[in-house]
Amino acid sequence: MGGSEPEIDYRAVFRALPGAVMVMTPGLVVIEVNEAFVAMAGRGREELLNRHLFELFPDNPADPGATGVRNLEASLRRVVETAEPDSMALQRYDVEIPGRPGVFEERYWSPVNVPLLDADGKVALIVQRVEEVTELIRRRDSLGGDPDGRRQVLEADLYSRARELQAVNERLRQAHAREREVALALQEAMLPPPRPVGHRPVAVRYRPAVGALNVCGDWYELVELTAEGDRVAVAVGDVVGHGLSAACVMGQLRSALSAAVRAADGPARALDVLGLYARWVPGAESATAVQTVIDFPAHTITYSSAGHPPPVLLQPDGTVHLLDRATDPPLGARPEPVPQPQATTGFDDGATLVLYTDGLVERRTEDIDTGLDRLATALARHARLDPEALADTLLAELSPRGGPTDDTALVILRL
Repeated sequence: MGGSEPEIDYRAVFRALPGAVMVMTPGLVVIEVNEAFVAMAGRGREELLNRHLFELFPDNPADPGATGVRNLEASLRRVVETAEPDSMALQRYDVEIPGRPGVFEERYWSPVNVPLLDADGKVALIVQRVEEVTELIRRRDSLGGDPDGRRQVLEADLYSRARELQAVNERLRQAHAREREVALALQEAMLPPPRPVGHRPVAVRYRPAVGALNVCGDWYELVELTAEGDRVAVAVGDVVGHGLSAACVMGQLRSALSAAVRAADGPARALDVLGLYARWVPGAESATAVQTVIDFPAHTITYSSAGHPPPVLLQPDGTVHLLDRATDPPLGARPEPVPQPQATTGFDDGATLVLYTDGLVERRTEDIDTGLDRLATALARHARLDPEALADTLLAELSPRGGPTDDTALVILRL
């Protein structure tokens, strides 16, 4: 078909939406409403905009058992903290009658609260779609004169089931939160504690995503290959998936690679062994890893990557090099095993090797190269920092404004 795409006035589309929609800031200040919401609220747009939500719609002060504000505020808080939509069960939320201050009318609502994220994954706005179901609750015509009180029974049953649904949702949220705590504890227990490697200072960090109920399978490993500490293996990896299952798979892959790199002839062969092992581990599909071996007397780093972001070498003069000449698809991604590539590069005394998982550099709306450039710039700017200070600085500078949206593992080794 010829011709250009028609221009769409999205503001006009928003205002004409058939359902009632309101947009507010994370601070719950109303900044936009559509025509259906104005009609439902019975107030002009000017009365609704730039005011706090609960200033506009407070609880009925004459009802000590009112829970509308508390329930809605909890839902909106979850949206801000988790950056995920939250559907509420049927709510009784009485509303002050326009033009009659202090007089409230019994109303019932079915709200859905959805986050609108900015480029850094932070909640910039909250969109609320709300359906009023007061008439459904109160409908009398279909029940005639209702001599047996069937309307009251129907109302009570419907409202009771809605409250039960909300209670079930809350228990599920609590269960997810407990699973996250267990997964974090398991993950931390399986990761090695910070300690010097090969008599060189090293900093390690594991940082879970802020506000999310999902814990991912990010991991790191540091191995001294000789008793003298003059050859050291450093690896990081990332398991696809979330929660306890991802943490368990992470532990299996980390242990397998730790054993393989001790026996294998170089990092590529170690990843070959890990790739074969991953084929037999449920949940290890498409996991990524990068393995490096540092030879201090030879001043070389030999490395191989299975679908993982490249390590970064920071030379003492501030020059930054991406170690990206030996990259293959994720573990087990090929139908038939193919030997991993391997490359070697030199380093000067005092250089710094940085390994990390994608949470440090990836953003939902960016190309990965943008994140890698951001990391390289930060490393060059802070080249004189020791590993501990550099690790804290990188996490602080490279995190999205609302906090990390993905887990991150980070290893920094001074060579």
